Amino acid sequence: MKQYLNDTERLRLLALRPEKLDMILDTDTFNEVDDQFALAYALCSKERLNVEAVYAAPFLNQTVSSPAEGMKKSHAEILRLLAKMHLSGKVNVFEGSESFLPSGDVAVESPAARDLVKRAKAHSPENPLYAVCIAAATDIASAILLEPSIIKNMVIIWLGGNPMHWCTAREFNLSQDIAAARILFDCGAALVHIPAMGVSSHLLTTLPELKAHLEGKNALCDALIELYAAYSPDHYGWAKEIWDISAIAYLINPDWVPATIVHSPLLTDSHSFSTDRNRHFIKCADFVYRNPIFSDMFRKLSALKD
Repeated sequence: MKQYLNDTERLRLLALRPEKLDMILDTDTFNEVDDQFALAYALCSKERLNVEAVYAAPFLNQTVSSPAEGMKKSHAEILRLLAKMHLSGKVNVFEGSESFLPSGDVAVESPAARDLVKRAKAHSPENPLYAVCIAAATDIASAILLEPSIIKNMVIIWLGGNPMHWCTAREFNLSQDIAAARILFDCGAALVHIPAMGVSSHLLTTLPELKAHLEGKNALCDALIELYAAYSPDHYGWAKEIWDISAIAYLINPDWVPATIVHSPLLTDSHSFSTDRNRHFIKCADFVYRNPIFSDMFRKLSALKD
């Protein structure tokens, strides 16, 4: 793919600005329970984040019959959560792709992809748009395929795959649309890669902890606890990863999600990473500090007024 950024420009974009950040959130909200926490966390972090839009991403698992149904249910779940936060009609919400990429060079048209193109064009290298993707990368990749030059005004934060040293890159977000994931690694964008195993997998919480800090605080907190409780039939000695909040936490305070400048890996068809030191640079998260992230999120969610 044509490289629209050189290393100096890319590294400048990857240096997180201290000012308030404009972002969009691309989320498969109905897929699990962590997306709801991430969406709420972002919207409750107004001191640092300006959420310009939320996109419903496609997904396919045992709860839906197609990526299109996954996207539609995610769209409905976003609207349901916004209602709990008294934000109905106050946040831009767009439907995303109804299918995964058919190939590595064909975009899937959607309102979300078109909106991302428009918003990225309205930004600049000095004031970039932060495209946070906590799902299959279909919508983000489609926008880049529709208008490759938008990477000059954008920083992508993507939670997907595993660390490059892991035995496999195979992970839900990556494997849902490997062609889209490959575009993120190949297009030369300023990319912050947040892996799953050994990194965002540290973000574990339990039902007793959620009840202790959030129960009865407001309708949103009670809805999140209800979602979490329904995810497992047995909570004895059980904890669940709330993976997706790592992407939000990185933008709020990058010290909580330390990341290293590395060469962008090659993603193979066998869902593994290969190293080429001639490739452009990206940032890759190495770890998450679980305690300050959950402490910050709990305080913000519990402070929301009904």
